[in-house]
Amino acid sequence: MARPKPAAVKVRIAAENRRARHEYAIEDVFEAGIVLTGTEVKALRAGQATIAESYAEVTGDAAWLINANIPEWSHGNRFNHEPRRPRKLLLHGREIARLHGAVAREGMTLVPLSIYFNNRGRAKVELALAKGRKLHDKRAAERDRDWAREKARLLRERG
Repeated sequence: MARPKPAAVKVRIAAENRRARHEYAIEDVFEAGIVLTGTEVKALRAGQATIAESYAEVTGDAAWLINANIPEWSHGNRFNHEPRRPRKLLLHGREIARLHGAVAREGMTLVPLSIYFNNRGRAKVELALAKGRKLHDKRAAERDRDWAREKARLLRERG
C-alpha cells in the first residue's frame, strides 16, 4: 500500500494569489518546484513577487509559470533576471500528463495559489487545477462562507 504524501510545510510565503480562491473553484492542488536564477531567489526572499495575474500552462512535456512578476533584485548587476520571463515548473511526468488532460478535455485552468519556501529552503509553487466561477457562483460561495462564519460565532456564544 502506498504511503500518503505529507502535506506541504510552508515555512515562509513569498507571494500569494488571494483572489484565486474567489475567482475559481479549486478542484485539486499540486506542489511544484520552480527553476529560478540566483537574483530571482533573492528577490523572492525579500518578498517582492506578485502572482495575481499569472497562470500556468503545459506545453509538450513541461509545465511553465507564465506572467509571474519577480522584479529585478536591487543589488543585482548586469546578470539580473528578466522580471516576467516564463519559469519552468518541476512536476512528475504523471502529474504533467494529468494536468494536460484536465486542461485540454475539461476546460480547466492552472492557477498558482502561492510561492513559498519549504522547510529545506527550496522555492515551491502551490498550483491549483481550477474551474472559473460565474458571478452567481461567486455570490453563492460568499453567502455560504458568511453563513459558516455566523454559525461558528453563534455556537461559540451559546456554548
